[in-house]
Parts: sequence; structure tokens; C-alpha cells
Amino acid sequence: MQVGDLLHPELRGVIDAFVLPPLDDDRVAFLRHPDLIPVLAGTADLSGNVAITERIVPADPPVPVRAYRTPDASGPQPAIVAMHGGGYVTGIAAMYDTSFDRWCQTLGVVGVSVDYRLAPETPYPGPLDDCYAALRWTHDNAEELGVDPNRIGITGISAGGGLAAALALLARDRGEVPVAFQLLDCPMLDDRCRTPSIRVDDLFVWTRQANEFGWRAYLGDFFGADDIPPYAAPARATDLTGLPPAFVSVGAIDGFRDEDVDYALRLNQAGVPCELHVYPGVPHAYQLAQGTSVVGQTEIRVRAPPMC
Repeated sequence: MQVGDLLHPELRGVIDAFVLPPLDDDRVAFLRHPDLIPVLAGTADLSGNVAITERIVPADPPVPVRAYRTPDASGPQPAIVAMHGGGYVTGIAAMYDTSFDRWCQTLGVVGVSVDYRLAPETPYPGPLDDCYAALRWTHDNAEELGVDPNRIGITGISAGGGLAAALALLARDRGEVPVAFQLLDCPMLDDRCRTPSIRVDDLFVWTRQANEFGWRAYLGDFFGADDIPPYAAPARATDLTGLPPAFVSVGAIDGFRDEDVDYALRLNQAGVPCELHVYPGVPHAYQLAQGTSVVGQTEIRVRAPPMC
């Protein structure tokens, strides 16, 4: 059976019309073109009820972030630090505008979306360093941001999910910033590209070739080595104890399915509370089909993380 035969009916005409040609340097440059920014950000339907401010995290180099808050919010609120997707090579912080437009109002949270540096210009550990700087800045400036410093969670989609998982490991090991929760949405975790799900030939949107390109760009000189640090590829981590509670979600026909399911199982085996959802008929980048009940279902299930 072909992957296309398993695609959820609601996603036909949307996901199957979004064809990503084989990635190379020229196509990455095209995907970063400013004309695509409004498309990537999806800001057409913002409510206007959430204030969005551009901030600069003082680091070396400085890290731009977008901060989100409902103007009438009172008292310290939980915060969510978010890392956008894009295979480590594309994407912008504004891709979380629509999510935080909903979450700030419905969950009562403050949002911080990180505009981390992209590979291959900045390979590992640069992007992760940016994310850690943004997490620590959120914690250190909690009073100014209206944030409860003990209720800061992290999230990410795709490569951003990989960065969120790595950030949870890094924060645990450094012991400087408490992380209350990690939401990993179809996270990109394993550079080895060996699982059955990623080796399928007719994957939607994010193919085996694209996955190898993204990892090669992100890992740089590390790519292909046996001793990849777990902060670079979290699937390689052997000790998952002491990590924050997790929610892991992935589509059943997403190339990341097997590595994500395995990571969730290992979190549970390590004593980390972890909820896992595998959505039938859902491929990578299903979020492109906004307005469908499939996407709505995933939103409903993640609307109340434990820290809230």
C-alpha cells in the first residue's frame, strides 16, 4: 500500500498538493525569500487581541525573539518558549504567530518564539545556543514579562521539536533554568535516518532526501559520525531521566513516526510522564491544512499542558 492511500480524506487537495522538490542550496534560498514570509507566518487571521513585540536577547550573538501577551492579563502567567520548524535550514519566529494568538487567549500564557540562526551557515551548536539563551532570558526576565519563572514550558514543531527536546536535555544538565513541560510536535530527533517510517519512498512534504539534507546542514562536520552529541540529535541520548513531563505527537504517515514513538516510549521507561498521540492518516506538515477537523483535533488535545 502506498502512503497516499493512507492520507486522511480531509487533507487531500492540501497536503498532497504541497510538493517539496529535492532540497539543495538554491531551493533553501528560495524558501527563505521575503515574499514567502507571510505564507510561512500565516498571520492573515490574527485576532488583534494579543500584543506581539520584537525583543533582542543579549547573547553572543544577540538572539531576536517575538514575545506574545494579552494586554489585559494580570499576575504572573505560565510561559511557552517555542522553536519553529523548517528542517534546521528554513523558517522564521513569526511562524508561531497564529498559535500564540490562540494560546495566549485560551490558555492564559505568555509566548516567546525564538528566531534562532539557521544551518548550514550556523550549524550545531549555534541554533541550540540561541534557544537556550532565549529560555534563560525568559526565566531571568520573568517579572518584566509577567511570567511565573517556575512554569516555563518549551515547544517546537519538526526541527523545532528536535531543538525543544535537545533544550530539555541541556537545561536538565546545566541546572540553571527549570523547565516545566515539553511539547514535541512531530519532532526531528534522529540523524541516522534508519527507521522504516523515514525510509518510505513517497512521503509527503518532508522526504528522506530532505531529511538527510537538513541533518547534513545542521550537524556540519559531525554528520555521519558515531559519536553525535545527544544535544545535537536527542534520539541518541541514553539517559532520559529527570526530564520534564512531555507530550509527543506525530502523524501515522510522517517519516518521523518511528523515532518519535520510540522517544516517547523511552521517556516513559525513564520515569518521565509522557503522553503520546499518533494521528491516523496524518503526514508531516499537516498544520498546512488549517481549518480541518484533523488539525482542530490536534489543537484540542494539546490545549492544556500540565504547567497551565
